Amino acid sequence: MTTIALDAMGGDNAPRAEVEGSILAAREFGVRVILVGKQDVLREELARHAHGDLPIEIVHAADVITMKDSPMQAFRKKRNSSAHVAAKLVRDGAADGFVSAGNTGAIMAVAHFILGTLPSVDRPALAAPFPNSKGTVSVMLDVGANVDSKPLHLEQFAVMGEIYYRLLFGTRRPKVALLSIGEEESKGNDLTREVFNRLKKKPLNFVGNVEGRDVFAGVVDVIVCDGFIGNVALKISEGLVEHLVRTLKTALNSTLSAQIGSILSRSAYQGFKKNLDYSEYGGAPLLGVRGITVIGHGRSNVNAIKNAIRVASELAQARLNEKIEAELSPAGVERRIAASR
Repeated sequence: MTTIALDAMGGDNAPRAEVEGSILAAREFGVRVILVGKQDVLREELARHAHGDLPIEIVHAADVITMKDSPMQAFRKKRNSSAHVAAKLVRDGAADGFVSAGNTGAIMAVAHFILGTLPSVDRPALAAPFPNSKGTVSVMLDVGANVDSKPLHLEQFAVMGEIYYRLLFGTRRPKVALLSIGEEESKGNDLTREVFNRLKKKPLNFVGNVEGRDVFAGVVDVIVCDGFIGNVALKISEGLVEHLVRTLKTALNSTLSAQIGSILSRSAYQGFKKNLDYSEYGGAPLLGVRGITVIGHGRSNVNAIKNAIRVASELAQARLNEKIEAELSPAGVERRIAASR
């Protein structure tokens, strides 16, 4: 049984979504959950739900990092926050993973400084799942952990993303691509051209450049970019999904024929909405830190919290960090090169 420490006070819907999501995760996945936050508040919320003998416990934390807090000020001044305490449980071996739907910048700072980075990793990267038109998932990284990246960082992102995809989605040789402004090797800026040259020499299934229009096409599994571009792509995608869902819902209710056929169209609409629903994927893992860390959307609902706990548990069971370190170490690089010949 894996143990996941959950920042139960961080999200917009906390602590209700966190408590209910924990109960569902413990019941469905057999995960032990440590709810971290204000003890009285969490006890009261937990008492509202039938949880029986499920492996859920509470660890007190007096402070809460809000969405308005500056990431570094929150890290320095709120050292007894629910995020700090949850990360320390992972650092001290009391938990196998850390989940939060709180202030993304602050959670990354907490994870980076409390857990530290893996010895062979220069910069952690945030990996976000993107549902694609083939009915599967593509993963993009980095989507915001680093505003400025060097070629070495993107090279490491590619390796970490490939390992993550392999472990979580079961693809033996994920297709890895670089996000650029054209498919040709010569396209892009100095950063992408340098990274292209590096990646084509790596023992990865590197298939070259993809453009923004390919993100949802499902032609590749792992899409590598710097955190500035990745975050812009992520936010545009989230806004587009919300717009499409609203537009489709309005269209279905706008005409008499649509209303007559609403029973038939309702299931199609629900299927469309579920396929694009971020809550089905839980959250984005912060790859490269010493402890498993999954960061959820600030608006995470019960389903998103449940699935974020599931993702953290699966990555802990798969020993993600050990495999990243083994493959990024000099010995690991040599083994992969030999295996690719």
